[in-house]
Amino acid sequence: MKKYSYPSVLAIAGFDGSGGAGIQADIKTISALGCYATSVLTALPVQNTQGVRSIFPIPIEAVAEQMEAVLDDIFPQAIKIGMVHTGELVDTIVEILAKYPKVPLVFDPVMVATSGHRLIEEKTKSVIVEKLFPISTLITPNMDEAGILAGMNVNTVEDMYLAGEKILKLGSNAILLKGGHLNLPKITSLFFDADGSVKSFEHEKLKTNNTHGSGCTLSSAIAGYLALGNDLPTAIQLGKNYVHQAIFAGKDVVTGKGNGPLNHFFNPQKLIKNDMV
Repeated sequence: MKKYSYPSVLAIAGFDGSGGAGIQADIKTISALGCYATSVLTALPVQNTQGVRSIFPIPIEAVAEQMEAVLDDIFPQAIKIGMVHTGELVDTIVEILAKYPKVPLVFDPVMVATSGHRLIEEKTKSVIVEKLFPISTLITPNMDEAGILAGMNVNTVEDMYLAGEKILKLGSNAILLKGGHLNLPKITSLFFDADGSVKSFEHEKLKTNNTHGSGCTLSSAIAGYLALGNDLPTAIQLGKNYVHQAIFAGKDVVTGKGNGPLNHFFNPQKLIKNDMV
């Protein structure tokens, strides 16, 4: 009998009990694209659609053992990393992933929640830049996170161009600087490639507060499309299209009392079967 495998994506991220962001959003997104989601929990934020109440760390040994258990058994075609809030955690993740240099890696530098809560220790920033940036295929900061990384205020498209150039010089391979916080009719995101070229992606801005987890969703979608064999610019375009449609599908739904989630399952795909090599 012929054997098949699913394209798999490993999500390394924090928890969201309200189901809209973090590792829950990653699993929903990866699954909706027809990929198989595996996961490693890095932190236990206590949060809902209204904000983050507190953060409980997962022991470093537990993170390491989770990663090794999954990677030894179900090898991913792409990896997405979200919340890594301590330097020691970064060191552990980078050390383990060093064994798998050819796997595409999308890193969403989760530093500020949609609600405005700071999610990362200040001293962790330098460790992330030094160790995670060089091994990441793509990093996906929003405007607030780009401001923290570039050491400047990022409020306009012009600011985004300047911040992106500064972050690229920190050792990034490629950057997708998300412009979701722009106060404009269209959302502009900028893709800075390693060769110095910049490509602009635009979408109509939808009138809704239901954007909780949109950054987690986008980075997971890009990882999913990379796992399906797309090149990076194509994966970004497809990922942005997916997020836009997910926001549109959930824009009028009331879930919780704050910033509601996206509708990740507006058009779910069946798990894709690949022939076993």
